[in-house]
Parts: sequence; C-alpha cells; structure tokens
Amino acid sequence: MNLSLKKAFTFLAILVIVLMPYFTSSAQEVKKVGTSAATFLRIPVGARGTALGSAFVSVVDDPSAMFWNPGGLARLEESGLLVDHSSWLPGLKFNYFALALSSGTMGSMGVNVTVMGTDKMDITTIDRPMGTGERFDAMSLAIGLTYSRYLTDRFSLGATVKYVDERILNSHATGFALDIGTIYDTPFSGIRVGFSVSNFGTKMQMQGEDLNIRVDVAPDQEGNNQSVVGQLKTDEFDMPLIMRLGLSWDALQTENYGLTIAVDGLNPNDNANSVNVGGELTLLNETLALRAGFNDLFLPERTRGLTLGAGINTNIYGRFGFSADYAYQDYKYLGGVNRFTLVLKF
Repeated sequence: MNLSLKKAFTFLAILVIVLMPYFTSSAQEVKKVGTSAATFLRIPVGARGTALGSAFVSVVDDPSAMFWNPGGLARLEESGLLVDHSSWLPGLKFNYFALALSSGTMGSMGVNVTVMGTDKMDITTIDRPMGTGERFDAMSLAIGLTYSRYLTDRFSLGATVKYVDERILNSHATGFALDIGTIYDTPFSGIRVGFSVSNFGTKMQMQGEDLNIRVDVAPDQEGNNQSVVGQLKTDEFDMPLIMRLGLSWDALQTENYGLTIAVDGLNPNDNANSVNVGGELTLLNETLALRAGFNDLFLPERTRGLTLGAGINTNIYGRFGFSADYAYQDYKYLGGVNRFTLVLKF
C-alpha cells in the first residue's frame, strides 16, 4: 500500500511539472488558428490513441507510433500491419496504413501512408453557379519512413522522415517534414514520460495550372497584350508543427486486468496550448480493452471533447495475432466521428 501511494505521489509530482507551462502561460493576443498548411497531419491516427483522448505520446507501442511518437516504435514486441479508416468530417475520408518491422536489438523500422480525400464536387463559376459540367476533388498525402531503437534499457528514441503533398484540381503543394520522439521508463515502475516533435519541415506553397491568368502587361497600349499568360503567386505556409509532452502510469497491473492513466500537454504552432487526458482498462489478460478520454482541455474555443472506445486483442494462429479497435470522437459543431482500426501482428 505504501509503495502504491509513493507511485501515486510521484505520478502527481511529475504531472505538475509536465503541465506547469500550460497553466502559467499568458493568454495569447494573436490568434494562430488557420496559419499552417497540411493540417491533415494533425488528425489523430488509430482508434486506440483517439479513444484515449489523444493522450498517447508516452503510451504508444504499436505501428501508430510512427504518428504519435517514433520513439515508441522500438517498443513493439512483434511486427505489425495497421489499417485505420474513418469517414472524417462531412465529405472527407481519412485512411492510414502502417507496416512496422521489429528486429530486436537492431531496433524497429516502418513505413506509413496517410491519405485524406474528398468526394467529387461540381465546378461552379459566377456565370454558371449551378455548375459547368466539370467536377473536381482534393487529396492530401503523406508518406513516411521511421527508424527507432532503445539507447538504454529504459530510453527509446526514433525519427520519421516524410514527404507531404496536397492537391486540389490541377494545383498542388509539396514539402518534407521530420518527426522525432522519445519515451523514458522512470525508475518508478509503471510510470513513463514521452516527448515528441512532429512536422518540423519546409514551407508549402500552392502551384499549378489553376493559378494561370491572362495578363495585359501594357494596358495603355494597343495590341494583343492580353495573350500573355501570368501566374498568381500564393503565400508560403509552415507545416503544422506540434510538440507533445506526456506522462502515463500503469496504476493497476495484474494477470487479469490493468488500468493505465495518461496525460499529454500540447504546444502547436497554429493554436493555443492544451491538455489531453485518457484512461484504458484492460480485462481478461488484455484480451478486452475499454477506453475513454477528453481532448483540448483549457483550449479557448474548443471544438473537440469526449472520446470513447473499445478493443479486442487475440491470437489467430501460433505467433500471429490480431486486434480490432473502435473509437468515437465528439465534435462540438459537426457531430461525432467513428474510427475503426485493424492490426495484424506477426
């Protein structure tokens, strides 16, 4: 009992240190919302992490670590293939695929693909508001490569390099980004600290045929000056850089059930600081998991909130395993989002 109390007090002490910047930071006068490109890179990946309220940076130990914290990929006990699907906000579909290979002392490596796309839409103009007969769509794509390994028996480190592309009709923007992350198992059993920096990369700028316009370079002269083709120059935007600092505690851990509590502090470049919290209860020797969380605590004008989810984990045959997870994310104005994730372990 005394040992459990010591762990609880230790967890609370580290929690205060982790969250102190989010309570002491002064209110920001300048709004940063909508000031970055490729914001699809901030959409949470995997039903497990989503159901935990995105408080996952110090917990993750599956292929979705390539999104949350590359340092967590080294903690894979076996290789795995993850497929994540969500009918995202109205008119959008979000998919994430990740293949992770664990090689023991040599570390773990993986490749991941993120795709978000829209349904086909009619092209309209001022003169033809009901449509021109043509249609278009938009798509966002990211392809990443990750490597992660243990530096000591308690400290793991990883990095992801990714190519990012956003397209709408005949115009697109491209860029490259880097994610780095670590997880540290503290000397207090069951208490972990995680840190990650995501989407540190180049600026993105839209280019393409849709920006071409006819220009009269000499409007005060007669002739065919309007046949000159020019191109609109769009602004450059930063990637959605985000820093996560997280703390988790395996508060209960027996052969039949376990309870994990997690808290993450977030510092993005395109919004104010916020805090995510979540908890996971595992039953029947981790065969069944029940999860709940809450997003964006202390965030002004918060649009996300409660998260719920569940999952099953079982062996298929021999060393092959299978897990299926579901998550529900509540949105203040746009209703709820359902997410499904399948993981094949081998």
